Amino acid sequence: MFTGIVAELGRVVAVTPADGAARLTIAAGLLAECELGDSVAVDGVCLTVATRDGDAVTMDVMGETLRRTAIGSLGAGDQVNLELAVTPNTRLGGHLVQGHVDGVGTLIRRDPTPQWDVVTVTLPDGLAKYVVEKGSICLHGVSLTVVAIDGDEVTVSLIPETLRRTTWGTAEISSAVNVEVDVLAKYVERLLGEKV
Repeated sequence: MFTGIVAELGRVVAVTPADGAARLTIAAGLLAECELGDSVAVDGVCLTVATRDGDAVTMDVMGETLRRTAIGSLGAGDQVNLELAVTPNTRLGGHLVQGHVDGVGTLIRRDPTPQWDVVTVTLPDGLAKYVVEKGSICLHGVSLTVVAIDGDEVTVSLIPETLRRTTWGTAEISSAVNVEVDVLAKYVERLLGEKV
């Protein structure tokens, strides 16, 4: 479980394909405290530490994860948003994020202002029903408040701190964006047995 509050930017050291899967090696200061088996959110995708060498960890990425997320488009030198799993004494500064990406959206609009950037991302089919104005959404591992939802387009505002501390500061139009909607909305739908 995560909060969507990015702790540090990491750097991809290597991506090694392996029979429909891959091994991803990432380096960052905070990874030096990881143990084997720890969960790390990489651009919002929950991955498990398989090996560690200093501040570099290697994680296995299954074919399902490569198909359903933007992890497969990463290459050596790319920056990624990192967050370690929450502990019982962690502040919950964002919202409950599982690291189970629902699909990949696309950054379609970016409007910089002197105080913040306003960005719009298209959502994959079927996810807009789980998004509400002023609700939470996790985009590329970052917990964000929804400013507006229009059809399958979600708009959020990025404060200067988010622009400095995450890959959102350099994200370009047409970039792939990992999307995780609020799991509570999906549970409510399931419990009510409704197909909205």
